[in-house]
Amino acid sequence: MFVRIVKLSFDPTKIDNFLSNFENQKNSIRNFKGCRLLELYRDKANTNVFFTYSYWDSEQDLENYRNSDLFKGIWANTKIYFNDKPLAWSVDKVVSLL
Repeated sequence: MFVRIVKLSFDPTKIDNFLSNFENQKNSIRNFKGCRLLELYRDKANTNVFFTYSYWDSEQDLENYRNSDLFKGIWANTKIYFNDKPLAWSVDKVVSLL
């Protein structure tokens, strides 16, 4: 399993549009084959900055999602609200304490 972290920065006037779109699509993303967890975080200091964390069974599962019609539609409806280039990291979880 690995984790995908994506930093998204939005035009402050478009945040509600993003959140509405995310709300409508979150279950479809989470239920995509290989996705084990989906979380959305908002920066406390820069409230127009968000982070998605998703856990995937394999890199191929993430690639399948990124090449899917679902992702293409979501991305097309999300990138129009950006005010900065998104950043993404694929990382391996080393330790988790619950």
